[in-house]
Amino acid sequence: MDILVRKPTDTEIEEMKSKPIWTCGVSEFDWFYDATETCLIIEGEVIVKYGGSKSVTIAEGDYVVFPCGLSCVWDVKKPIKKYYEFL
Repeated sequence: MDILVRKPTDTEIEEMKSKPIWTCGVSEFDWFYDATETCLIIEGEVIVKYGGSKSVTIAEGDYVVFPCGLSCVWDVKKPIKKYYEFL
């Protein structure tokens, strides 16, 4: 189970702008996804660690899909602001 990180299409950017915004300061915390989350990072940077030895760096401009059932650790390096939607 991997985290999808890519640059969004223009359509995805416009769609995400109508979604709620979530913010988080520099911190580290455990998280479990009980639903699939799609998000667009507006600003900041985070390293998400998962699957024992995997990690992905997510930053401004990234379109991210976190799969349902994922357990991970968020290590927020720069305050995060993102549009998000749970599916």
